[in-house]
Amino acid sequence: MLLVSLGTVQSQEFRGLDKSPLDMIEYPSSNQEPNKLARVLYSRPQLNGRDVNTLVPEGKIWRMGANESTELTLYVPMKIGGSTIDAGSYTLYAIPNGEQMTVIVNKAIHVWGAYSYDQEMDVVRVNLPVSESEDLLEAFSMAFEGVDDGVHLHMGWGNYRVKVALIKA
Repeated sequence: MLLVSLGTVQSQEFRGLDKSPLDMIEYPSSNQEPNKLARVLYSRPQLNGRDVNTLVPEGKIWRMGANESTELTLYVPMKIGGSTIDAGSYTLYAIPNGEQMTVIVNKAIHVWGAYSYDQEMDVVRVNLPVSESEDLLEAFSMAFEGVDDGVHLHMGWGNYRVKVALIKA
């Protein structure tokens, strides 16, 4: 049996690339590794000639990326700053404060930006040193580094770098 369609063909409108594309990192990164520790979904804003300090002002809550708030998934209980956090999904926020950054793990998920941030939902806050690098990162970037007792989450943008230790509980 032969089917013939005489209807008109409509072209689909596809949007262009996001200015702050969505990215994902996980540890371990191998697709064959079944025993994952953590995953981060985040959007990667670009500097485009702008200053990080203008885009992420001191003393203000930041969603650690762009668009949707950055999502941290822990596949096993982990310790951050001495506090144990259950396996599950969370959002990551930060407050830059000069040579330190307060990194916040929050129970809210699937939220856009930091507009609905609620401190009452914080699971942990940890103050971490901010270091400077000679290497300029045009796009906000995150990377995991495996260590004996867990994983370090490295974050950087412009010349600024911060490291969060996630230790197996």
